Order: sequence, then C-alpha cells, then structure tokens
Amino acid sequence: MEEESISRDHVGSLERGLAVMEILARHPGGMTLTEMAEEADLTRAGARRFLLTLVATGYATQSGRLFSLSPRLLTVARTWLGGASLWTFAAPIMREVAGKFDEACNAAVLSGEDVVYVARIPGRRILNVALDVGTRLPAYCTSMGRVLLSGLPADELKTFLAEASIERRTPKTLTGRAALGKAIDRARADGFAVVDEELELGLRSIAVPIADRGGRTVAAINVSTQSARFSVEAMERDILPVLRQAKRRVEEFFFV
Repeated sequence: MEEESISRDHVGSLERGLAVMEILARHPGGMTLTEMAEEADLTRAGARRFLLTLVATGYATQSGRLFSLSPRLLTVARTWLGGASLWTFAAPIMREVAGKFDEACNAAVLSGEDVVYVARIPGRRILNVALDVGTRLPAYCTSMGRVLLSGLPADELKTFLAEASIERRTPKTLTGRAALGKAIDRARADGFAVVDEELELGLRSIAVPIADRGGRTVAAINVSTQSARFSVEAMERDILPVLRQAKRRVEEFFFV
C-alpha cells in the first residue's frame, strides 16, 4: 500500500525536468535540442518542451541552437546554503554513523577552553551527561577537545596548557599538564583521540578532526558510548574506521 501511495504521488514530468537540468549542468558549453533528446532519452518534442520551459522560467538560456543553464540556479543554491549551517548538511552522514552502532554521534568546535556542541545525533542509550547543541564541555578531558587542541598552533597550545583550568572529574582524568600535552601530541600523530572515563565514569568516546581546505582543524566529530558497550580496543577497531570515512565525506562535500 505504501509503495502504491508513493507511485501515485510521484510526478514523472518533474523527475524528467530535473534530469534535463542535471544533463545541462554537465554540459556548460550548451546543448542542442537533438543532443538533449538523445542523452535524456526523450523525443525531440518532449526535449523541446522541457528546454523551453526552463528558458521561460529563467533557469536556462537559449543562444541560437544551444541551450545552457542560467545563473538563476546558483542563486537558488546560495539561498539554500545561506539558510543552514554546515552541520545541517552533515547530519545525514552523522546519522549513518550513529545508526551503525546505535550510539550518539556528535560534532563540536573549540571555544576558549571548552568544546561547544554544534550538532548531535543521539543514541538510544541514555548517558548521565546531558548533551545538546550548544552544550559546553571542557576540552582537556573530552575526545573532541583533544583532537581540536591537537590542531592548535604550537604557541596557542602552549598557552592553553599553561593557563587552562584543569580539575579531576573522575579518578581517571588526566590532570598533569605534561601528561595532557603528551596525550594531545598523540592525538595529533594518530589522527584521533579516545577518552576513557575522564569526563564521567562509564563514558567513553572516540573523535576525529574535521579539516578545511588548508588542512586546519575546524571541528571534530565523535561517537560516545557507555564503557560497558565498547572497550577501547573495540572502539579503535570498529568505530574508528567508520568515523574516518564520515570525516572524509564531510571534508570532501564541504571543503574540497
């Protein structure tokens, strides 16, 4: 019944019109009516109707026998991009990660001594730490904080290690500044960080950095889980490859 409903609501002419636009996008030099009919598998009359409709609505231009997309499509794209953040577009990628492990997938940026959550796909299991977009957590004892700190210039990291407020959140929290510096250096060398019950007992997380075109770390994504669910070894073996794949997809989509 559901498939019948989808079929009934499906607008075939709109689908073919969008396909014509995609074909035009692949031919910035323009296409003739005959070329479009052949590539879109349309009759000449059908191709003509679609192309002239695009011209009439301002999404295409005609110069002699050649049809091309117009800048209006770029205006629509800019409007769409301007109305949402990067993380709105990254959410489907993060949702795949969360669904694969039935655990939360989060994204954060560095703000002073804290990480600030900019996106969150919750898992089904409830953690004691209350997390949402806008939540701030100390960078020194979180996995996303460690990879974000590892991306700082040397002088900024040195200042952080000298001046940051550091307290023991659990018996496992690294509070020695030299030891913390080594953990951050290791995160830089490894390209990921695992924090094992340093923020809260029973909570483990693993994070990877998100870099821009210039290679600068601008954000981080992680998976957080109850320690009873995944050992550190299992997180590195099973979760890390998936996180790294998600990292590449986010970077390729937004920064390449």
